[in-house]
Amino acid sequence: MATLPAIKQFSDRVNRIEISATMAVVAEAAKLKATGADLVEFGAGEPHFSTPQHIKDAAIAAIQQNCTRYTAVAGVPELRAAIVKRHAEDFGSEYKSDEAIASTGGKLALFNAIQVLIDHGDEVIVPVPYWVSFKDIIEYGGGKCVYVDTDESEGFRLTPEMIERKITPRTRAIILNSPNNPSGAVLEPEDFTAILRLAHRRGIYVISDECYVYLNYTGREFSAGSVRDAKEHLVIVGSLSKTYAMTGWRLGYALGPAPVVAAMTKLQSQSTSSTAHMIQKAAVAALTGPQQCVAEMKRDYIQLRDLTVSLLAKIPGVSCVKGDGAFYAYPNVSAYFGKAGIGSAAEVAKRLLHEAHVVTVPGEAFGTRDHIRISYATSAAEISRGLERMQAWFAGL
Repeated sequence: MATLPAIKQFSDRVNRIEISATMAVVAEAAKLKATGADLVEFGAGEPHFSTPQHIKDAAIAAIQQNCTRYTAVAGVPELRAAIVKRHAEDFGSEYKSDEAIASTGGKLALFNAIQVLIDHGDEVIVPVPYWVSFKDIIEYGGGKCVYVDTDESEGFRLTPEMIERKITPRTRAIILNSPNNPSGAVLEPEDFTAILRLAHRRGIYVISDECYVYLNYTGREFSAGSVRDAKEHLVIVGSLSKTYAMTGWRLGYALGPAPVVAAMTKLQSQSTSSTAHMIQKAAVAALTGPQQCVAEMKRDYIQLRDLTVSLLAKIPGVSCVKGDGAFYAYPNVSAYFGKAGIGSAAEVAKRLLHEAHVVTVPGEAFGTRDHIRISYATSAAEISRGLERMQAWFAGL
């Protein structure tokens, strides 16, 4: 009797990717928490603040006004105009409404941008450390990641020269993420501008992930959109999640050349379509309403960063670059490799979870092997509690 051929279960493109490392950590922590464990959670990149009241009120009013039907795929005109206006006022950019698209979270905007720009075999330059989803979204689209290692001793600084050395005839795009997740590093405006103009001259797209653009602690706030002479090859991906403590609302956006935005809209029309109308109304309130809440959250994050870094410094052998943005610390824990059977950051993170009940994310998820990521988007009391546990755990190795 003839043997039947093996049936292929899943597509090649889905087999090229892995589950988000941060979501995997959150899921494992949830299982442990369900057993009654008292965890200190430094894992998920999520503001601990509540969404400002005027934004919640706008969503409630929108529901009462029956804003519950489909809208245009790229968002209602009011929202696209608000995205453009807010960005122009804050960063001096110059976009029109047909160069803006609203999406169900910043991650979808990034996914759409990569899928419409990257073909099989195209190379995408990705600085290391990188946000966990960059690699998988690029590989899902058939692209090839070309990594640029940054130096921890230099504060993870990225320069135009480092990028230029990695450009080949196959380079289609460069991904920049400033402030950076996970390191908190912020690109110098001069370096950022030089990279944008280098890419523009070469006909290479820059995809600028600016989810943390409002959490820049240097006093030199900067967006890629400020460099108007390079916008032909620039796609900005943004999000309201971190800026306005709206992670669960799922409202992101992109700004870019009208043909690119039109292609992203076409792709989105065949996946999620528009985001929920009442969420769009809340986003309009966030973007056009008072911005004091943004400044207040930023001020608190700076204090929480300083507390976290100071407490990490008390752990012998652990070093940590003081990030200039976002809300992450990225300590180097490699001094403990070889002790108590530890050989990697992944093992450190796993044992911290199960033995110290502290949730962190291993650096392997971000392209490095010596670090763990700590989100300090929590209370000062929780930071102190968690770092005390970490200090005791490391001391016991």
